[in-house]
Amino acid sequence: MTVRTRFAPSPTGYLHLGGARTALFSWAYARHFGGTFILRIEDTDLERSTPEAVQAILDGMQWLGLQHDEGPFYQMQRMDRYREVIGQMLQAGSAYYCYSSPEEVEAMRERMRAAGEKPRYDGTWRPEPGKSLPPVPDGRKPVVRFRNPLDGEVTWNDVVKGQITIANRELDDLVIARPDGTPTYNFCVAIDDWDMNITHVIRGDDHVNNTPRQINILQALGAPLPQYGHVPMILGADGEKLSKRHGAVSVMEYPAQGYLPEAMLNYLARLGWSHGDDEIFSMEQLCSWFDLDHLSKSPAQFNPEKLAWLNNHYIKLADNERLADLVRPVMEREGAQFDGAPPLASAIGLMKDRTNTLNELADAAMLFFRQPHPDAALLAQHLTDAVRPALAQYAEQCKTVAWSREALSAMLKEVLAAHKLKMPQLAMPLRLLITGQLQTPSIDAVVELFGRETVLARLAKHLS
Repeated sequence: MTVRTRFAPSPTGYLHLGGARTALFSWAYARHFGGTFILRIEDTDLERSTPEAVQAILDGMQWLGLQHDEGPFYQMQRMDRYREVIGQMLQAGSAYYCYSSPEEVEAMRERMRAAGEKPRYDGTWRPEPGKSLPPVPDGRKPVVRFRNPLDGEVTWNDVVKGQITIANRELDDLVIARPDGTPTYNFCVAIDDWDMNITHVIRGDDHVNNTPRQINILQALGAPLPQYGHVPMILGADGEKLSKRHGAVSVMEYPAQGYLPEAMLNYLARLGWSHGDDEIFSMEQLCSWFDLDHLSKSPAQFNPEKLAWLNNHYIKLADNERLADLVRPVMEREGAQFDGAPPLASAIGLMKDRTNTLNELADAAMLFFRQPHPDAALLAQHLTDAVRPALAQYAEQCKTVAWSREALSAMLKEVLAAHKLKMPQLAMPLRLLITGQLQTPSIDAVVELFGRETVLARLAKHLS
């Protein structure tokens, strides 16, 4: 059997973290077995589906690098197929026309609620041997309902939750086509999974109640059943359902905030799945290890600090040129001056260990790409008469010293010894005059990167 999985979002909003995790698990499972990963856009909700939401899903999948092997397939482009199957079901008697109005159906449900029963459609138009149906109301267009079994149970072995059983009496006769002929969600999903030969359906546990309906439809059609696995939701740190009050929940907010896709993928993989004590792993390792046996039955809690820690790890590993391409637009918006400045990739290499996001990295690297404006109070505190002679000697030796970090470090130590100063007494004013701030990486590394001409010009501005 060739494993075939699918990710099937509805384009009614952004791609959220829960959906991205479902896509990742489905993708990794297919990759583990050398199978096929399918992208399907379930866009039959015409009132809520938008082209912008479709694009947000595609953008999110592209950013994460979860490449599909087939698709994207759009349900609205498969209407002829759905109508064909509905016609076959009507002919076979596994579906029927129902002329009850929405108001009549609601009245049925109210009567059942009043009687202490589960509210459901009462089968007024369901054909039964010896049963006479009401006269068809003039001009009323019918829905098509699935003839759900009245007795027995639906049981499946959920690969995450274990065996689940739902009594058929809990399920009413589902509407599978609206009065205008458009098919409904559960029907389309069942037909798509059948036509696309889906072997494993991995999705959020908010779909558990849909599964028995889809199983009954597939069984009525004599179609094979996929294996189902329903993954618990992602909660915020407070134990509540993840929402905007916990921070960004749209996947595409994360690149804007300076996160790398590999950090997000690694983090999402550990939200509800584990491989021993491994916390950091590549996507190649995930695909090699991934199975359904280690999916958690409990909800996962989103921890932004853990994501930031992982992002820092992947920033440290990332190629400096790649990081430079990612942070340059951010720095340009902040007014960075790149002409005559050090190579951006070199500045990134010096600053990246200190930052958790690309936005922090862009902000940190700005010290090399803007004119310094030291605070007057800080200048008065650090640029004292006691340190000026040492700064003057340092500037003079900068004119001839070999321009390497090692040579600059040795020269700094010579000046400190000559003037009997401790490192902070000279390093702090040097930082202030050259960069405009007191916190930087090692001063010899900073001086080397700025270059001789810039360093001499900035020192002279305050020492002449």
